[in-house]
Amino acid sequence: MSLATDGSSSHITLKEIKYDVFISFRGVDTRFNFISHLHSALSRKKIKAFIDENDLKTGDEISPTLLKAIKESKLCLIILSEDYASSRWCLEELANILQCKKTDEQSEVLPVFHNVEPSDVRKQQGSYAVAFAKLKERFEDEKLLAWRDALRKIADLSGWTLKSFR
Repeated sequence: MSLATDGSSSHITLKEIKYDVFISFRGVDTRFNFISHLHSALSRKKIKAFIDENDLKTGDEISPTLLKAIKESKLCLIILSEDYASSRWCLEELANILQCKKTDEQSEVLPVFHNVEPSDVRKQQGSYAVAFAKLKERFEDEKLLAWRDALRKIADLSGWTLKSFR
């Protein structure tokens, strides 16, 4: 457990820490390569990582278990890959993670730009522009603006940029 305060010295709440790392990723382009290697490496070092094993289907909502895991993690690692923005669930997860960071100073967030440039994420260019063109057909402007804002915020954080060797 770690201590979190509300800014006053008289109120202290305990935050349950269950995971060292929560990993947010788009399964189709990272699950069986980068993510599987990352998870194995973390496990070997006895770092407890939460990885959602269930690919959400159309119409599914983010589970309370997933939201709870975000709140119970010391670090949220966001793997921003080429197809990350094509998943409304990844975008919802990202928005939830950033909201937790805003309300809980104990939560750390680290972006990893995997085969994408931070500027493409920030400005929603390249594959991110294509993804948003498709999302625009299905979602309200308010939701799209929230997701765009979340991507801008995550791209402004210091993180790692990785390129695959192909």
